[in-house]
Amino acid sequence: MLTTAELEKYKRQITIEGFGIEAQKRLKDSTALIAGVGGVGGTAALYLSVAGIGRLILTHDGDLTLPDMNRQILMSHSSIGLKRVYTARESIEKINPDVSIEVLPDKVSEENLDIILPQADVVIDCRHNFIERNILNELCVKKKKILIEAAMNDMEAYLTTIIPYRTPCLSCIYPEKPEWDYLGFNVLGAVSGTIGCLSAIEAIKVLTGLGEPLYSKLLFFDTKGMEFKKFNLHRRSDCGVCGYYNPC
Repeated sequence: MLTTAELEKYKRQITIEGFGIEAQKRLKDSTALIAGVGGVGGTAALYLSVAGIGRLILTHDGDLTLPDMNRQILMSHSSIGLKRVYTARESIEKINPDVSIEVLPDKVSEENLDIILPQADVVIDCRHNFIERNILNELCVKKKKILIEAAMNDMEAYLTTIIPYRTPCLSCIYPEKPEWDYLGFNVLGAVSGTIGCLSAIEAIKVLTGLGEPLYSKLLFFDTKGMEFKKFNLHRRSDCGVCGYYNPC
């Protein structure tokens, strides 16, 4: 049930065509796992919280550093040296105290995902390296959890939504694992924020049934020329993660 205060708080989105009170209830009853609380994940967490999601699980192993501050909308200068997930939780609780927030100050691993993944209705992957992204992809496919892949570098970003055994998984898209210098990628904070906002919208669509999510579609944009493109994706029959059998 939605309280009188919640109906008032979210009335501007409840009145969106195709949304309504039932969608708001579904959002309130949902849990999103966000892997990576940086410029992308922090922005996604913020906008999911103000949209009225019921519960967030935030996982990130790093402390806040000075070079992080060009993109960390949930952090303040006084938080430098502290664990990002705790600062993010504190900020979100001030913005929307109705959201339940669980934090895990650790990297993505099979061990911690075995505990937290079953609790999630949707997962947003915002990790900065392919090692953790691949672990998350494989376990989301195995556990049949919808996974939103969001990534950026420099002035570019991409977004897609993965339904296990129905759409291409991350391994289908990147069969060869790219080399990635996790300390060397370039970041313009506004680009991180843009893909973070789009990730939150995509999660809301998945959870509520609003609009058309990016199933088997890859949204790519290059903000240098403000070019936005959408590509069709296809599952690979020889994919080592999702291609050898289809239980659906």
